[in-house]
Amino acid sequence: VGKTTTPEFGMPCYTEPATGAPARTPWDLRRTAGGSSGGAAAAVASGIVPIAHGSDGGGSVRIPAACCGIVGLKPSRGVVSPGPYGGEGMGLVTDGVLAREVRDLAAGLDLIAGPRPGDFMPAPAHEGSYLARLEQGAAPQGLRIGVLREPLAADTEVHPAALAGLERAVRLLEELGHSTQEIPAPFTPEQWTAFMPLWTVGAASIPLEPAQEGQLLELTRWLREQGRAYTGVDLAAAFSGVQALARGTLEDLAPFDVVLTPSLAAPPAFPEALQLADGADDFAAQCAFTPWTSTWNMLGTAALSVPLHREAVDGVELPFGVQLGATRPGDEPLLLALAAQLEAHDPWPLVRTPHAA
Repeated sequence: VGKTTTPEFGMPCYTEPATGAPARTPWDLRRTAGGSSGGAAAAVASGIVPIAHGSDGGGSVRIPAACCGIVGLKPSRGVVSPGPYGGEGMGLVTDGVLAREVRDLAAGLDLIAGPRPGDFMPAPAHEGSYLARLEQGAAPQGLRIGVLREPLAADTEVHPAALAGLERAVRLLEELGHSTQEIPAPFTPEQWTAFMPLWTVGAASIPLEPAQEGQLLELTRWLREQGRAYTGVDLAAAFSGVQALARGTLEDLAPFDVVLTPSLAAPPAFPEALQLADGADDFAAQCAFTPWTSTWNMLGTAALSVPLHREAVDGVELPFGVQLGATRPGDEPLLLALAAQLEAHDPWPLVRTPHAA
C-alpha cells in the first residue's frame, strides 16, 4: 500500500503540489496527469500498480483516468461509505477506483464498497460481488444511450479529438446493437453555478491554523475566500438548488440507460494552462477543461471514464476518454458491463511507458 502524489487538499484537476514532484501523464511528461488523483492514475497507467484508490468530488477519478489513458469509476452516492473516520458532508465526494482493465475496476470496487454504521446516505441496493456479476453476467443488449456533446459547466469549445473519441464510441455502441440519440444539455453553465457554494464552503471549512493560511496555493486561498463570503442561508439555498437541478436533470435523462459524453474538452493539459496566478481564472480554466464530470457528482449516480480513443496532437499521441454516465443510482454493474463490452470490442493499450516528448 503506497501514497501517490496529490494536489493541495485534492482541490484542482491538476496535480502540482507545492511540496513535491508533480504528477504527469506517461503519454507526455510535459502534460498533467489530471487531478486530484493524478499520482494514482500515473502509477496505474505506467504499470507501477494494476489498481489504485482515488476520490472524486467533481471528477477527480475520471479526469486523471482520461489524462492517463486508463479506466476510472466514480460510484453512486452511498455505495462506498466514508466511515468510520469521514462523513458524507454535502454528498459530492465519494471514493472510487482507477485501473487499466474493467475487470480490475470491478475487483477494486468490491474492496471498498459497502455501508458502515452511522452512514447518512443509504447505499443503493446491490447483492454479491461486482466482479462476479461482471464475469458471470451476459453482455448488455439494446441499451438506450443519450449522446451529449454540449459542455455543461462552462461555455467552451471542445477539441476535435475529444469529439472524435465520442464519435468512435457512438460507432462502437451501435455496432454492438445499442441505440444512440443526440440530446441537448439539460441545463446551462449559469445554472451549474448552484454547485459553487457547496464546493467553496467545503474548502473554507478545512481546519487550518492561522499561520497555515499564508502557505496555501492561490486556488485554495481563493476558494476559501469565496466560501467564507456565503451565509448559512446561501448554503441552504445552494443545497436546494443543486437538488432541484439534479432532480430535473435525472427526469430529463430518464428515457436513457446511459449518457455518453467526452471525459474532457481537450487533450491532457500543460500545467501552465490550468494553474494560473489568479484563483478565479484558475477555477474557470478547470471548468472549461472538465465541463461534464462534476454533473455526475451533483446527480449522485455513477460515472466511468473509458480510454477509447488516441490521437496525435502536435506530433505526440495522447489519450482521449469517453464518459459513461448512469441515469439511475446503483447502476455500477451496468456501467462496468458496458465498459467491458467496449474493451472487448476495441481494446486500449494497457501500459504506457513514460514518454518525454
